[in-house]
Amino acid sequence: MYPDDLAQTLQKGIRVTLGATASLIEAIQDPENSSQKFSELGYDVNRLTEELEVKGETTEREARQLVDSLLSQVPNPFASAEPETRTTTITTVASPVVDVSVQNDLEALTQELAEIRQQIETLKGQS
Repeated sequence: MYPDDLAQTLQKGIRVTLGATASLIEAIQDPENSSQKFSELGYDVNRLTEELEVKGETTEREARQLVDSLLSQVPNPFASAEPETRTTTITTVASPVVDVSVQNDLEALTQELAEIRQQIETLKGQS
């Protein structure tokens, strides 16, 4: 079996299944008409398969049209309505804001920390 034959067989199987499903739905909705239609076909499996395939192809086409119409109504978030013609660049410069009292406190704490370290080193040397 060649790949093209396999693809065609699978496509036919899908369409026959789709046609059978659509026919089942119609049979549920209108049992008399469907009963008459299937009684005309009798036990001819090839003719039944062809009928279901045609029905499936029609259903597939209608479904595609429905999906395409629904998708055409949905706005595309990736398409821009208007091309952006200009870009604006804003340049800012950050300058540190230093509170003088905070700076003085920091220097005093740094000095105390240095003195404490010196005392620790002195105590280690005495031991």
